[in-house]
Amino acid sequence: MNAQGCLAANDWICGEYLRSRSQDLIDATVQHVWITAVSVAIGLLVAFPLALLARSRPAFAGPVLGLTTLLYTIPSLAMFSLLLPFFGLSAGLVITGLVLYSLTILVRNIIAGLDSVPEEAREAARGMGYGPARLLWEVELPLALPTLMAGLRIATVSTVALTTIGSIVGRGGLGNLIADALQSFFKAQVLTASVLCVLLAIVADLLLLGVQRLLTPWTRVRTAKAVS
Repeated sequence: MNAQGCLAANDWICGEYLRSRSQDLIDATVQHVWITAVSVAIGLLVAFPLALLARSRPAFAGPVLGLTTLLYTIPSLAMFSLLLPFFGLSAGLVITGLVLYSLTILVRNIIAGLDSVPEEAREAARGMGYGPARLLWEVELPLALPTLMAGLRIATVSTVALTTIGSIVGRGGLGNLIADALQSFFKAQVLTASVLCVLLAIVADLLLLGVQRLLTPWTRVRTAKAVS
């Protein structure tokens, strides 16, 4: 079967589909990346103060962790239905839902990262006159970065997958192509959009891993010493 006939034959792998629908694929990918990036960024901005609140005020830890876990258990259709009166059929609806889903991963990892900082490092900083804010930004956060970045990577990969659910309101990036193709069982579109979703998740994870290695050079030194 030649390339021109693979669309008519509804083949899974079809070069003609890639050539004829390239702009649709680009537009869907750009929307997918944009929704994912904005959702994770806002999720991080929301999760950070929540984690600090839960850590500094033990009485709030249970409610914060319980609420974020509860939000994660809400089915996506129900979540979007609850948010629909506030955002309508917009990208804001999908982004808000994804932000809420990301909180349980981000909050827990931020708390875990800060709790993993050795107490002797805190005591040494206090002995040098560091106040709470300076202690947080110059000592605790740098030492907690590996755990924080691990949580951010998990949240990002999870959000890449969950973004496809936004197709139910027409704001799902590559999920829009998958949903449309499933109705007619358009094999090439289903496979291509699905593979692109997987590739986006892999690329995002590798990029964040690279950022983590740049921000935590001491972990590379420690690993090199362990290997030698």
